[in-house]
Amino acid sequence: MSTPPTGSADGLPDSGTAANARSDAAEAAEAIEASQEIEVVPDAATRVFGDRLELAVQYAELLATAGVERGLIGPRETGRLWSRHLLNSAVLAEAVPTAADLPGASGRVPEVVDVGSGAGLPGVPLALARPDLRVTLLEPMERRCRFLSEVVAQLGLEEQIEVVRGRAPDLAQRPPHRDFDVSVARAVAPLGRLGAVLLPMTRSGGVMLALRGSRILEELQAARSDLDSQGWREVDVVTCGADLVEEPTRVLRATRTVAAARGDGGRGRRGTDDRQARRATQPRRVREGTPDRPARGRSRST
Repeated sequence: MSTPPTGSADGLPDSGTAANARSDAAEAAEAIEASQEIEVVPDAATRVFGDRLELAVQYAELLATAGVERGLIGPRETGRLWSRHLLNSAVLAEAVPTAADLPGASGRVPEVVDVGSGAGLPGVPLALARPDLRVTLLEPMERRCRFLSEVVAQLGLEEQIEVVRGRAPDLAQRPPHRDFDVSVARAVAPLGRLGAVLLPMTRSGGVMLALRGSRILEELQAARSDLDSQGWREVDVVTCGADLVEEPTRVLRATRTVAAARGDGGRGRRGTDDRQARRATQPRRVREGTPDRPARGRSRST
């Protein structure tokens, strides 16, 4: 005979369980209500998106509905979707070079990859603000890729945006060995690790753009030697949207050198960038010795 659930003698939930259920239901209802309160479209959005403002509005609605329901964005973020997410991402367009400013890009569309795109930030707003770019949204999780594909289809951006499921090292190191003029990421990893991950997928003379928080200068100070050894040059912090948003977007910008493109990290070490990218995405392992092959630093006993 099956045992009734914990609670009263008749198998019904006790008052405490029922109260918890009501509390959970109330929280869920509050979250749904919060997710429906989308921030009013600010005036700056017209200046940023121009004649594509309506597409940006549709994207904001998708984030506030399907994005919240699928757990891609917090329900309380809908009250600041424009100021904290869409505009914060779109003003990155100021730091993305044009084809004329990129080596070997004259006469073609500059290619940008958004690494760890998640719900499409910053890739989708960036594409809307810069129709002259071709943007790849790189995301390892299938459910997020499904959402991104739906967004691209509903906005009619199939000619400009491509959704790719995968990880950065795999995209760069496995056939067809894709690389890009500009690699962007929004707080994906510490700067030193991020530089190693983005280096193999950034073309010679290409640019890394990392959106960071208020501690960006401290982060750069800690990671500068790593970025230098990887082959990044002209490393600097730029602010975007100073006259458009209340809190400008802070971006670390760095250029990949020709030496790094040869795989020597700028210091004559062959394959440095690929090895660093693999190490940056793999957990650390302690090398164990064996009787026939002792670990480094140990002597074989006789």
